[in-house]
Amino acid sequence: MDVSNLFNSNLDQIKISAIRRFDQEVSKIPGMLKLTLGEPDFNTPEHVEAAAVAAVRAHESHYTGMSGLLALREAASQFVSEKYDLQFDPESEILVTVGATEAISASLMSILVAGDKVLTPAPLYPGYEPLIQLAGAEMVEIDTTTNGFVLTPEMLEAALIANPETKAVILNYPSNPTGVTYNRAEIKALADVIQKYPVFVISDEIYSELNYTGEKHVSIAEFAREQTIVLNGLSKSHAMTGYRIGFIFADAVLTSQIIKTHQYFVTAATTVSQFAAIEALTNGKDDAAVMKKEYVVRRDYIISQMTPLGFEIAKPDGAFYIFAKIPADLEQNSFDFLIDFANEKQVAFIPGSAFGKYGEGYIRLSYAASMTVITEAMARLTAYVTEKRGL
Repeated sequence: MDVSNLFNSNLDQIKISAIRRFDQEVSKIPGMLKLTLGEPDFNTPEHVEAAAVAAVRAHESHYTGMSGLLALREAASQFVSEKYDLQFDPESEILVTVGATEAISASLMSILVAGDKVLTPAPLYPGYEPLIQLAGAEMVEIDTTTNGFVLTPEMLEAALIANPETKAVILNYPSNPTGVTYNRAEIKALADVIQKYPVFVISDEIYSELNYTGEKHVSIAEFAREQTIVLNGLSKSHAMTGYRIGFIFADAVLTSQIIKTHQYFVTAATTVSQFAAIEALTNGKDDAAVMKKEYVVRRDYIISQMTPLGFEIAKPDGAFYIFAKIPADLEQNSFDFLIDFANEKQVAFIPGSAFGKYGEGYIRLSYAASMTVITEAMARLTAYVTEKRGL
């Protein structure tokens, strides 16, 4: 009996991540240098690894409560209070998730129904739309390419007025793929607009510790707390991608509903990882500082090499990505441009088209790679562009 046509019909709209597909395709090419994935090249801090080992040796292998270890939620509460002036009750307003990815999934699946719309600044991280589609909702992209990738209050309000079915606004800052972030005044202005409408804000702040402005990261939850679901985690700040620890911070009224989805998705996050996370958020609360310093060096070097080649770059304020506009005299289809580059010079970036329709004509580079790799990649890019121009 053929059951292949009995799946959720919304799956027909969903494809495997373009980032992963492109990365897998170019990885087949021998000698490939990859500046593709958003994974820190740093190791997890040794003291965090030691905490994980200690948890294993202490036989911490049983389920925790669905919300996660209270000690971890207390550490997370103290962390965001000290770092971002946010106050969330560890007993009722924090959920420990399986990475920020599950935090996104649990949040979206808890609030969306068929016919809803979700507004997002674009270009944007491609992990949101498939979940929105799976719920039968629709994502509406707000083009920010003409404004240095910054969403303005005017843009947001116009989109809210034009889309009365809007259930949520997703903000991701510092941003993947652009590295753009927002200062206090900008976030306050966006919050002022949002508070006029009955909508959720899903604020994906996974890169909050990788902020290069010299100012403290500002969460929109500081201004629109009752509407905001803050997502964060340890993958980027502590180079703990494989530990899969994320967080949802939200008013108790919101978390009391989201936990229903969370518990049936995963029951609870991995226990050993949670003990490691306690160490990361307490004794390792400033572990990102060393990585930040190195990322700035890498960012500035890439910009210094690509700008003379004609690539337009909005200087990133955070995260670890360069989102560069392809010069007008070169191939404008980002996929074709990078496939040719990969074959000719064995270097891989990510096509801008992977980040939505407003990403076409751009390429994304991850500088979560060593300076040795970055230096060689820039040399090969320079050679490639020079050859294509016949110089």
